[in-house]
Amino acid sequence: MYWAARSSLVNRPEDVAVFDRAFAVFWDRREAGAELVELPPEEVVIALDLPDADAADETAADAGAEAPIVTLRWSAREILRHRDFALYTPAEFVEARRLMNDLRLMGATRPSRRRKRSHARRGTPDLRRTVRHSMRAGGEPVERAFLASAQRTRRLVLLLDVSGSMEPYARAFVRFLHAAVVSRSRVEAFALGTRLTRVTRELASRDPDAAVSAAAQRVADWSGGTRLGESVRRFNDEWGIRGLARGAVVVIFSDGWDRGEPEVLAEQMARLARVAYRIVWVNPLKASPGYAPLAQGMAAALPYVDAFVEGHSLVALEELARVIAE
Repeated sequence: MYWAARSSLVNRPEDVAVFDRAFAVFWDRREAGAELVELPPEEVVIALDLPDADAADETAADAGAEAPIVTLRWSAREILRHRDFALYTPAEFVEARRLMNDLRLMGATRPSRRRKRSHARRGTPDLRRTVRHSMRAGGEPVERAFLASAQRTRRLVLLLDVSGSMEPYARAFVRFLHAAVVSRSRVEAFALGTRLTRVTRELASRDPDAAVSAAAQRVADWSGGTRLGESVRRFNDEWGIRGLARGAVVVIFSDGWDRGEPEVLAEQMARLARVAYRIVWVNPLKASPGYAPLAQGMAAALPYVDAFVEGHSLVALEELARVIAE
């Protein structure tokens, strides 16, 4: 009872003495005015679990053997998950690539025309299985089978802005595109710049470094200018009319800076919104304090976006994976 009450009612170490007094008054029938005995403060040695283990051992030895030792551990990966991609060092990018390979995109689903076996005793009768089971009972349909509607994963279309303004983040986003292509089916990836480039085949390799290298060689306008309106128009004309975007989740990675006319981008986003299931816009600048979508390209596209999310860190990409699965 003591420990159950203490763990649920005491929030600070300073309140332990007050709790002990109240507990004694209630359970031991002691007088409320009894004086509390001041206990000497307990000495605790805090040892940091640093890469240099010898330093922690020397600290514990100097403090004495009687003092309890509390070891504090910190995780470099946890810090890396919240750091902005633009602040990464080359070594941190290598570690982030390994973490990004662990991402798994489930994807949104839609009802399929196909049907699957159902264990429920209701729904559409499965005549073939029912007849086959009846052979065990002399032709009597004692055990009836049923079918249920199946679910199919929606197609995922990823459009990555590779212009110069997106250079600090495009290196991380292309790793996310690779993780998406190799982790699930029905994924298409494109690079947006002054032109539209399909990079799905290049990113299909299981080797992350080889896949990213092949995609970079395929994209001729990497770190160049950007004409979002014209690139989205080409996607709608060449791929959207083929049904690639129909009923799909379309994710656009861009900061919204566009050298083209905003009216063109607004018109093409409206076309895309009419056929796509959802449009998700990932803007790494959204995490900046005081950010407002004032860029002409971003302002023109925002009315047709279903979800406007950040993309500046690994945590933001994990949130993006959750948004895609909705």
